[in-house]
Amino acid sequence: MRLRPAAGFVLIAFTCGLKAQPLEEVNYLMPAPATLPSFIPWTLAQQRGYYAKEGLKVTFQTVRGGVDVSVQVGAGNAPIGGGIGETTIITRAQGVPSRTVAVLGGGAFTQLVVHDGQGINGPQDLKGKTVNVLAYQDTSFYSLLGMLASAGLTKNDVDVQAAGPTGIWQQFAAGKAHAMATTINWGLDARNAGAKIRIIRSDTYFPSMAQAIIASDAMIQKHPELIQKLVRATVRGMEDIMRESDGVVADYLAAVPSMKGKEAFVAENIALYIDYVYKGQKVAGATDPQRLAQVQKFYVSQGIVAKESPLDQLYTNQFVQQQ
Repeated sequence: MRLRPAAGFVLIAFTCGLKAQPLEEVNYLMPAPATLPSFIPWTLAQQRGYYAKEGLKVTFQTVRGGVDVSVQVGAGNAPIGGGIGETTIITRAQGVPSRTVAVLGGGAFTQLVVHDGQGINGPQDLKGKTVNVLAYQDTSFYSLLGMLASAGLTKNDVDVQAAGPTGIWQQFAAGKAHAMATTINWGLDARNAGAKIRIIRSDTYFPSMAQAIIASDAMIQKHPELIQKLVRATVRGMEDIMRESDGVVADYLAAVPSMKGKEAFVAENIALYIDYVYKGQKVAGATDPQRLAQVQKFYVSQGIVAKESPLDQLYTNQFVQQQ
């Protein structure tokens, strides 16, 4: 997929009274559609005008997962994008000059979802079981490997199925898988399809991370003020969710009309994301370098990446410390 280069952002004038207010157009790459409940901080920042207040007109563009986001951003095809806190471990090892500029939460994005009452209480009970992941090159798979390792197990001890974005929860709901390493909203989709679920915190067993904002080294150096604005507006969306909880549902539904009539589902997603993902940061949006280092060491030990990258090339907290 070829995207419009980030250089030369277009300025569009909007009239406010007698004075034109220029908004800078920015393509923001997302690993999946921004309308999904897992991306409410971004949707809320857009709906509540936080990007506009920063002087930006943000357009979300969907590409093929967080690694693709990081590669495209590193190539200069967009100024910024979304992934997971550990995404840059993978892409920096491939020579991609991009790094995490914010992490949205102190928990993990991927959780372990199991059928309640079937005797699976943690990774130690997965031996011989079928476990669904999104894809074999996705962080859900790597998180699963980390959880298994905590119990002395490997991928050879389970039947791992890469089921795709719909099959991951549909097959689980149909009883074709005993567990899935997945997002909270897909866990609730399975529950709504008839499965009796239990969500087990993955970061109890492996320190995988929450969603992240990714920018290139060049953008950080040449346009730090733009990155600051995008980070500030997005983190503000997360902070609104943590403060208001289901008070943000109306604005989310206004932005995503297809979710109307599913208010209870959205509210439950929000409550669970707050508890499992967003809580736990001393500074909202900050990357925990020790946690990142732990994940990178595991990735190297598993051959996911060939060698460790210098930690300061994987992230920067310069934009969240100025919130």
